[in-house]
Amino acid sequence: MSLKNCETRVKLNTGAELPAVGLGTWQSLENDAYKAVLTALKTGYRHIDGAAIYCNEGEVGKAIRDSGVPRNEIFVTTKLWGTQQRTPQLALEQSLERLGLDYVDLYLIHWPIPLNPAQCEESGNYLTFPGLPNGKRDVDLDTWNFVKTWELMQELPATGKCKAVGVSNFSINNIKELLSSPGNKLVPAVNQIELHPLLPQVELVNFCKEKGIVVEAYSPLGGTGAAILKEPLVEELAKKYNIPAANLVVSWDVQRGVVVLPKSVTESRIISNLQTLTLAPEDVEKITNLSKEKGEKRTCAPDFSPFNTFA
Repeated sequence: MSLKNCETRVKLNTGAELPAVGLGTWQSLENDAYKAVLTALKTGYRHIDGAAIYCNEGEVGKAIRDSGVPRNEIFVTTKLWGTQQRTPQLALEQSLERLGLDYVDLYLIHWPIPLNPAQCEESGNYLTFPGLPNGKRDVDLDTWNFVKTWELMQELPATGKCKAVGVSNFSINNIKELLSSPGNKLVPAVNQIELHPLLPQVELVNFCKEKGIVVEAYSPLGGTGAAILKEPLVEELAKKYNIPAANLVVSWDVQRGVVVLPKSVTESRIISNLQTLTLAPEDVEKITNLSKEKGEKRTCAPDFSPFNTFA
């Protein structure tokens, strides 16, 4: 059995489908995002994941328009930044203007933490991390919370400017709080989280599946430097299947029913990362259990205290 471009699609609770492998665009700057997205779309990707705070929506949108691929064939995601949690419709409209698109397929609350917008109001630049004199981030839990944001988010699909809404970096407790809130009318379509063999998120994945929420994996190769690919078990199984280690990990995600978002700006890796094959169930289990032996490792854990993000 050989690698081939992944054609698996995952159904959202809206009825829409999204490709199980997408291109992540975090940290893709200075024209890298444009080149990466253009390469991806010409290679066969039909799922592009972005965010306002990545500050490259203009490049992403230009690549989508220049690709020649019809807009309705591409699943596009962007995310609401914390300084704009009080005004998600305005933030979405600003993202669409930067992207040069009429709509996105998915709009996510990037983190469950509202940031104080006061410092942003004078400059008009909300795509920043407002800080306090003590060096911590200016988190605003006194006047706002993610439940209030979700009450506004869930009205956005009716505007036609996004097809679905969801969350990112939400824990089980966060989702329970959201779903049980009096104003909730909608189950998030997606929860995008850090997920890789040293952070398999088994409990959270199972919880989301029970609620009809699709899980998306960012940093699937272990973040900067792709440390996961150097794990002896991953190397051993990649050798067994005679495939690159990255393809092994992407295939593992897809078989778990998780949408995977490998990020690269290197043409050869972008092309390769779309390719998957079917792994033996016992090998999927071995990879899932790797963290029990090695311990869990989170690579993206910004300090939003006093909010305990992953509780």
